[in-house]
Formats: sequence, C-alpha cells, structure tokens
Amino acid sequence: MRRILLLTFLLSLSQITFAQELNCTITVNSDQVSQTNQQIFRTLERSLSDFVNKSKWTNRVYKENERVSARMFITVTQYESDRFEANIQIQSSRTVFNTSYESPVFNYKDDAFNFQYQEFQPLVYNENVFESNLIGVISYYVYVILGLDADTFSLEGGDDLFRKAQNIVTQAQGSNFSGWNQETGQRTRFELVDNLLSNSFREYRIAMYNYHRKGLDILGDNNSTGKQVIAGSMRLFETLIKRRPNAFLIQTFFDAKSEEIRNIFSDGPKIDIVKLKETLNRVAPFYSNTWNEIKY
Repeated sequence: MRRILLLTFLLSLSQITFAQELNCTITVNSDQVSQTNQQIFRTLERSLSDFVNKSKWTNRVYKENERVSARMFITVTQYESDRFEANIQIQSSRTVFNTSYESPVFNYKDDAFNFQYQEFQPLVYNENVFESNLIGVISYYVYVILGLDADTFSLEGGDDLFRKAQNIVTQAQGSNFSGWNQETGQRTRFELVDNLLSNSFREYRIAMYNYHRKGLDILGDNNSTGKQVIAGSMRLFETLIKRRPNAFLIQTFFDAKSEEIRNIFSDGPKIDIVKLKETLNRVAPFYSNTWNEIKY
C-alpha cells in the first residue's frame, strides 16, 4: 500500500513542470557587416538563446506559463576577428490577468554594446566577477526585465533583481567598455538601474504596480475602474517630473506604453479625456501625436 501511495505521489509530481524564468527570443542581425561567413553570427544567436533561456537567474519558482516573455535584437555594425560593435534593443511584456493579451513593459535600445566573442565560446554568468562585456550586458538586462516584471505584480517587487543588475554595473565600472559609468548627458546602464532603486523615482515604481495590477488586470471585470486607476497612474508621473524634469524612467515607460494607452482610452466606458490628455501632454509631450489620437 505504501509503495502504491509513493508511486502515486511521484507521478503527480512529474506532472508539475517548472521552468526557467525567461522565454526570450534573441536575434542577431549582421546585415550591416561585409562578412562572407555568416556562421559565427548564427552560432552567437544560438549560444545567447541557450544562455538566457536555460540559465537559472533567481531562486524563484516559475511554472511554464509564468515565464517572462522578452525579445533581444542585436544589430552588429562592425566585426573584425573576435571584436563586435553592435547595439541591442530589449523588449519585454507580461500577460494581463484572465486574457491572452501581452502588455508591453519595457522597450529600450542600448547603443553602447561592444564586446569580444569567439565562436563556440562558453557563456557562463559569474555573479562574483565581471569577465565579459557580452555576458555582463545580457545578464544586466535579464535582471532588469525580471525586476520590471516583478514590479507589475507587487509593489517594488523587483528590488532584489535590480540590485543584481546594479552589482553587475559596479563590477563593470573598472572595465574599458562604455555604458557602465555615470556620464553627463548620456543615458547609461548605470543611470537606468540607479534610478530604479532610488527613492527619488518611487512614483515610477508605484505607477508600474498600479497601472498593471490594479488597472490592466481588472479591465476585463470592471472596465471603468480599471481605466480610472490607469489614468491615476499618469498623474503620479506629474508629481515625479516636478521633482525630476526629463526623468529617464518616464521616457522608458512611454516608449513601451504609448500605443497601449491610446488604445485603452479610445474605447469602452468614457472618462474625463480632456484632463487625461492634458496630463499625458505634460508628462510625455514627445508622444503628443499619439495622445491627439485619443478620441471621445
């Protein structure tokens, strides 16, 4: 009898599948490079895909359907020997509760992505030492993606993940690679994670949580309330820009969310669109054409 119970228990466990944290599509584009042999770029693409999707980045348990959806587009602009000059576009999204809709969370382009790579070189992240700019940059953005995703489910839920990204920044500052140090007038990896962890930008973190968990996730059940919460999240940014005009994080938020916001408020129960558009034009004037498309 005990053997039967044990076997039943083991079989039930085998049906519970756990997965790594990310479901990330990585694309390496080499169209700008005059290189006859394209194999190294394909190998790099596969190696990075395995590195990101098969590494265990946290101690958290993710089910298969809980993996964070992301994309990384790497455009190689120059290549010689084992040296690459490139840029990287990072996108991530999260599923809205009780829907199949993927809401964009992060959409960011990093132009300072130079690295060395030899074909079939093993890619392994060591949190105690900065060994490679390729591994460092990719790992940094993995933690930013995971941290932002956590922020959409619980208030400041990404703190420990952002600190992982910040640790990479600290280790990388002694390297000769750009993007890791605080540089006047430039939006760097240093600035991004420093802002995410700073109390000076706490409204951004609150807005991320309210917008997604208290707004988007209830739209299906209570469209009017969900819209009111999302509109309230925009007013949080007004408080932030009074203290920090041209805040980096506000730009990253609306780079991901502008079209979604337009679509949300162009349909369904009406709210005070006039006040909403006034708020949006104050906090994100760079998307004024998009806000003008929001109709009564």
